[in-house]
Amino acid sequence: MLLRIEDTDQNRFVPGAEQYIFDSLAWCGIQLDESPVHGGPHAPYRQSERKPMYMDYALKLVQEGNAYYAFDTAEELDEMRERLKAAKVATPQYNAITRNTMRNSLTLPEDEVKQLLENGTPYVIRLKVPRKEEIRLKDLIRGWVLVHSSSIDDKVLMKSDGMPTYHLANIVDDHLMEITHVIRGEEWLPSAPLHVLLYRYLGWESTMPEFAHLPLLLKPDGNGKLSKRDGDKLGFPVFPLQWFDPFTGEKSSGYRESGYLPEAFVNFLAFLGWNPGTQQELFTMDELAEAFSIERIGKSGTRFDINKARWYNEQYLRAKPDTELAGYLLAALAEHDISCSEEKAVKIAGVMKERVTFPQDFWREASYFFVAPETYNEKVAEKKWNNAAVTVFEDFKNQLPTLSDFTADNIKHLLIQVLELRNMKIGQVMQALRLALTGLEAGPDLMAIIEIIGPTETANRINTAVEKLQPFMVS
Repeated sequence: MLLRIEDTDQNRFVPGAEQYIFDSLAWCGIQLDESPVHGGPHAPYRQSERKPMYMDYALKLVQEGNAYYAFDTAEELDEMRERLKAAKVATPQYNAITRNTMRNSLTLPEDEVKQLLENGTPYVIRLKVPRKEEIRLKDLIRGWVLVHSSSIDDKVLMKSDGMPTYHLANIVDDHLMEITHVIRGEEWLPSAPLHVLLYRYLGWESTMPEFAHLPLLLKPDGNGKLSKRDGDKLGFPVFPLQWFDPFTGEKSSGYRESGYLPEAFVNFLAFLGWNPGTQQELFTMDELAEAFSIERIGKSGTRFDINKARWYNEQYLRAKPDTELAGYLLAALAEHDISCSEEKAVKIAGVMKERVTFPQDFWREASYFFVAPETYNEKVAEKKWNNAAVTVFEDFKNQLPTLSDFTADNIKHLLIQVLELRNMKIGQVMQALRLALTGLEAGPDLMAIIEIIGPTETANRINTAVEKLQPFMVS
């Protein structure tokens, strides 16, 4: 795994972005073999540190007639575009036709070009795209792609600040770093013929990497490419980790901070636009590496379904041992200054694991194990709270201390005994009892809750509920 930092566009440099990339990959469990930090045989790994070599290759292209110097000012470029617009040209370009009307080394006398270079006149180096040629490349996802050169403009290879553009820098680096496959989004497909020309002109056509242009991730409704603003608007993260924009101060939520596990995040991402061809959905990183094949990547865009991401998170949480899940609960309890034994936390984690989606849910959904309810679900109270239920609860709480083995099974057996004396069924009181103990309508096994909170706390909560729910009492 080789990480190259592509920082040739200094105008778009963002402080902290490089470290963010390292932190995100580390959180995902993606281990690097070569990088600016690890080093390696293809160093340096920041394109800004490879700057001199790009100019060497650009000059080689110029010397061999495959590129040229362009001295056009911003004003002259604007004038050219306006002329083309006035002539009803749909997409004004600096290309094989318009280059002949501009200030470049193809139209200026050789001695004037030399003088301009010696005087330090600002210039860019542009690729000289042939006017009439069909350019073919084979995409591993889309098959053969045929593009006519007349649709390609003379892209800038070296900017006036001496930095290369993406087009030149990546072709040079991919070759020197022995990259075998270029896998990127489909929005780069129009640039691929240009890159084929560069490989040819630089004499590297025989070692040109294979291309695969991935389908886009679409908004949940399928209309358009997913953006971070879509996530902010619809309430889900797009970034792997939380990101603070140093220029605007804007904060974008992250999957890590939202409670997603890295293994769930990776598994979810892998299935966006790809499938293994089997019914298996849960994969470790090693299993994904073994199962993955470019041939099974779809051609069409994939709708982003955050509910599927939540499902993956639930599966990975439930697969963890209760002792590990208890750590999430204990950490939250510490923040609320609540003490709890590890044994109790493990029990609660085991009871709640089927009912949570994120680690933080262990506290949010199970706080009633530690804090008695202060409010009660009124709909349940209106329907289920009655004299008969309260009478059962009084007997039940008084007999709880008689249990020598305070387990969920024995607690349930005792409740059934109390009910049988009054010719009642357990279903007649369960919702009311849950209401008294948790304040809620639903939750995990109620007998397990009683086992964990203990007989004294159970009795106290029943007493409090009887007092507070008196207005709802019906015969």
